[in-house]
Amino acid sequence: MSVETQKETLGFQTEVKQLLHLMIHSLYSNKEIFLRELISNASDAADKLRFEALAKPELLEGGADLRIRVSFDKDAKTVTLDDNGIGMNREEVIAHLGTIAKSGTADFMKNLTGDQKKDSHLIGQFGVGFYSAFIVADKVDVYSRRAGTAASEGVHWSSKGEGEFDIAGVEKAERGTRIVLHLKSGEEEFADGWRLRNVIKKYSDHIALPIELPKEAQGEEQPAEVEWETINRASALWTRPRTEIKDEEYQEFYKHVAHDYENPLSWSHNKVEGKLEYSSLLYVPARAPFDLYQREAPRGLKLYVQRVFIMDQADQFLPLYLRFIKGVVDSNDLSLNVSREILQSGPVIDSMKSALTKRVLDMLEKLAKNEPEQYKGFWKNFGQVLKEGPAEDFANKEKIATLLRFASTSDESGEQSVGLADYLARVKEGQDKIYFLTGESYAQVRNSPHLEVFRKKGIEVLLLTDRIDEWLMSYLSDFDGKGFVDVARGDLDLGKLDSEEDKKAQEEVSKAKEGLVERLKAALGDEVAEVRVSHRLTDSPAILAIGEQDLGLQMRQILEASGQKVPESKPIFEFNPAHPLIEKLDGEPDEERFGELSHILFDQAALAAGDSLKDPAAYVRRLNKLLVELSA
Repeated sequence: MSVETQKETLGFQTEVKQLLHLMIHSLYSNKEIFLRELISNASDAADKLRFEALAKPELLEGGADLRIRVSFDKDAKTVTLDDNGIGMNREEVIAHLGTIAKSGTADFMKNLTGDQKKDSHLIGQFGVGFYSAFIVADKVDVYSRRAGTAASEGVHWSSKGEGEFDIAGVEKAERGTRIVLHLKSGEEEFADGWRLRNVIKKYSDHIALPIELPKEAQGEEQPAEVEWETINRASALWTRPRTEIKDEEYQEFYKHVAHDYENPLSWSHNKVEGKLEYSSLLYVPARAPFDLYQREAPRGLKLYVQRVFIMDQADQFLPLYLRFIKGVVDSNDLSLNVSREILQSGPVIDSMKSALTKRVLDMLEKLAKNEPEQYKGFWKNFGQVLKEGPAEDFANKEKIATLLRFASTSDESGEQSVGLADYLARVKEGQDKIYFLTGESYAQVRNSPHLEVFRKKGIEVLLLTDRIDEWLMSYLSDFDGKGFVDVARGDLDLGKLDSEEDKKAQEEVSKAKEGLVERLKAALGDEVAEVRVSHRLTDSPAILAIGEQDLGLQMRQILEASGQKVPESKPIFEFNPAHPLIEKLDGEPDEERFGELSHILFDQAALAAGDSLKDPAAYVRRLNKLLVELSA
């Protein structure tokens, strides 16, 4: 190496300092993964060079054979990784090694708890592989030169992981990146050929370019001329027959592709031949990434064309509601110079997207059927995202519906574990509807007065408490021939579940209470759209129902939160004629007092529905006045 130029010392971004602190304090119990992470980065650098060289062959600088070399020096206690990939210039070194330029960084940092196990999962999802070098090294030197630049434009980056790094210009004859790890005391085991060989075979056998070690690297010193041997298979995993690939290989490849530290829940490896020719390897992660609910966050599959890497995060091959899926797609039908713009549409893309979407849904269906406990974990992490599906993907609406899970009155745990098929298997004789209720929380819907008649008749109701649920149900009209009914909406009709005697009795009561209905209409005035006798209540005095075409509470809150104008609507006031309070109200001769009591009942019904009162002070005043009267 020649004399360094333009030397300066810079500080790490605050987030990097926090990460380094976690790394250096042995965040990972499995230290050897540092090598997997650095090899994975080197593999990505080779992929990027291959892609850029399609348009600019001169970037290969006469050397098209890409490889990664791992060597060690026992005496100096160093491990060196050397790749001849794309390399980095000075600006890129500062950007990639000194900062974390990712959307959601602040959210990620906020979620770090100090619990080593939990934080290691988060860091795995965030994908900060380079910094894992500091698990075993107390100093890291990086020498890099971007392909296509002069030898004099090499860069030397150096840091002890203590809050700052040095960067300088340096002469570097070969393109690519060389990383020298100065091992901490106690980590000398990694300056050993046998140990490195085993780690590479264990974690990086799937890497599609050669990973080389010195042939004599069996714990002995190196001669002047090093003879290199390839340690890994050096063939793309997805191109091999499924029967030849072990589960452990699939799992390690997932960790490479997804930058995750946890095994996937499931995967699907498929080769399509015929009108279209492509291979796909798709994974369902075990844990949700920190930016799952940022719909604009980078997502998608790694795209290869004829085994040549084209781009990360090609988001055209799966719909947005499946944005958590990781993996690879390798097409023989696309052009090598394909761009994101070209990928936006076209029969080939549309056909692949349709087939890959179906493959993912089949994989989830299989997981739900064969591994119900695993599927519970999946649903907890990704259920709300999957609920976006029926609105986005009309063609697969029924298939997605079979994967949905809800809480239900049949399960006291409150878990979202009931599928629609489970519900239909338990329906009452004569029941031709699927009943559901939306609300703010499980406790609120579980105790809602709207459920009283259903409890009395033993009819199961799905309890929907995610913010997205009311919006979801506006796209699900029926399932397996049975329509969905919101039990808080419109005039409840239980059809054949009500006997003729029940219906006759309801008509008689409604007729008998026509006078009370008119008095309540006059008392509540513009606050209600309608007043009627309720057939839903057995224990409560009154409830508020939603008009058939009106927005429910959830949708109103979503629109308000997004700053949109909410259409004005008024609730329907329903009362239970058999309740003692209603009987007392019916017998109240003083119209002013009747009006005060009516408003108290109206406000209580609003609170029971999870709504906020328009005039809480008036409610308190009326209630206090009533309490004073009662205690007098």
